Amino acid sequence: MEETEAEVAPALIAVHPHRSSVAVAVGCDLRVFDLLAGVGVTLLDDSSSSSSSSSSSFHKDSIRAIRFSANGKLFVSAGDDKTLKIWSSISWRCIFTLSSEKRISAVAISNNESYVCFADKFGVVWVVDITGFDANQPLLDKKPTPLLSHYCSIITSLEFSPDDRFILSADRDFKIRVTNFPNKPLNGAHEIQSFCLGHTEFVSCLAFFQAQEYQQHLLSGSGDSTVRLWDVSSGALLDTCEVANKAGLLESNGNGKSEEHGHAVTDLCTTLDGLLVAVAIQSLQGVALLSHNVSAQTLTLAKVVSIEGEAFVPTSLGYAPSARELWIVTGVSSLPGCSHPSFARVRVISGIDIEQEAVVLEDEKMPGGEKLLETLQGTASVDENVFLAAAEAVKAAMHNLLIKKQYPSESRESRKKTRNDRKLKQ
Repeated sequence: MEETEAEVAPALIAVHPHRSSVAVAVGCDLRVFDLLAGVGVTLLDDSSSSSSSSSSSFHKDSIRAIRFSANGKLFVSAGDDKTLKIWSSISWRCIFTLSSEKRISAVAISNNESYVCFADKFGVVWVVDITGFDANQPLLDKKPTPLLSHYCSIITSLEFSPDDRFILSADRDFKIRVTNFPNKPLNGAHEIQSFCLGHTEFVSCLAFFQAQEYQQHLLSGSGDSTVRLWDVSSGALLDTCEVANKAGLLESNGNGKSEEHGHAVTDLCTTLDGLLVAVAIQSLQGVALLSHNVSAQTLTLAKVVSIEGEAFVPTSLGYAPSARELWIVTGVSSLPGCSHPSFARVRVISGIDIEQEAVVLEDEKMPGGEKLLETLQGTASVDENVFLAAAEAVKAAMHNLLIKKQYPSESRESRKKTRNDRKLKQ
């Protein structure tokens, strides 16, 4: 059914900054594994008057964004059920749940853990003040306040700069907006620092370098099959890497674009203090590693780490700096026309290094072993026949959501008259 197909959401992964736990979201399920104790985590949510095992559906629809805070005390989940939940990653109790008028597409947590921001699918970014939160106590009387707007363009990614000076928002209209984050954000953010313009398709993901000497450099991935390097303050484009072309996925046609939009960059993360950048690309059965030359301000393809034996196309990435591990997941919330209600497969790439050869760990050698796989995947073993179907479902869903449809003028006028996205005035 078309309606079901439109609702397909990719599996997501997030790794605690100190590698104490790892979380996977697939569909409405949020699954967490405690790497220190070697057990699945029991999530608690007083707001829903229920508790459950590590594969609990505390959300009522697909989760679209998950992330840990910079020091790992907080964890946030949000999505299509128009709710955002803030969890203590110490007790794994939900300490706050808020409702949004629209579906939530992205979240960000300030590095000082004072603010949580989220974006809805109509392009509005909201901010919640959580200053002085207690991980053992629920947050009370906290209401979201509008911070900024992209004017009816779906926001695909939100990031705070490492020093919290800026909040960055990317959208499906190829733009990256750099906004000065004010001292009093509940009054709104009205000062735009710059725009990073140059992508020719939707911007899918953003990432900052954490090392002090190049914290003002930003990475972005896009549906145009490129990863770009920017100077945040000026918005200047420093370098472009046609990563899908370099990885051998498509022939260069002069602008690096794929006619079928089949090679979008879906996620990226920085490793080794920014010397290497891990990139997930639609149709790539593995991960591309880009070398970041700090002095020359360039990005070049260093290597492609292939996942052998499985048609594994990652949908989300997470990095554990202390172990130099790249955690990757592939999966979808549902597979139309398939008996599998949802699907997730987790792998770990060890030895992320410029000179060392990276190794894709076998299941029995992964941290947490079979217990981790049972918790995060829902089962220790996965039917390999669903891998390619899942990758195609994610590709189609992203295309339907983020590639703008072209309508003839008479059709556009008709659609305007039947819009239901505005509240009727009484």
